[in-house]
Amino acid sequence: MIALRFVRLIESHSDQLAESLLRKLEQSNRTAGLRRVPEAEIRERAHEVYRNLSDWLMNTTEAEVERVYTRLGRRRAEQGVALSALCWALMMTEENLWEFLENQGMREKPLEILGGFELLRMLDQFFDRAVYYAIIGYEGYLRQMEVERPGALFRTA
Repeated sequence: MIALRFVRLIESHSDQLAESLLRKLEQSNRTAGLRRVPEAEIRERAHEVYRNLSDWLMNTTEAEVERVYTRLGRRRAEQGVALSALCWALMMTEENLWEFLENQGMREKPLEILGGFELLRMLDQFFDRAVYYAIIGYEGYLRQMEVERPGALFRTA
């Protein structure tokens, strides 16, 4: 399976990918809200996704993606990160993968293109679910805060 070979390539370069993503997140105005999150936490999250990509794509159930990313969304809401910054960071995580594969010359051979489509489908499915469940967690936190402190989230100073 060619897609599996791509995933293994990604995992073997997980440190490089995580560092590249961290630089992009730091430089993007769209993810400025992530500066509220300890750098070590973001670094560990990036390494975890890239290092275990084959598990995420092939072995992890949707319930596990839901559990992990709902918790992530809730955590970012607690940290005061804008929902748009959270979603953009997740999208950048996927985009960073594709840039890496393109730089590795994975666009040239027809058979690899077919494997790339398979990988694209799996990656899109994973990241779409990650974004969805992160939003669910984020919104859950906001609803809880509104119940505990009505109007507190939307008061202006």
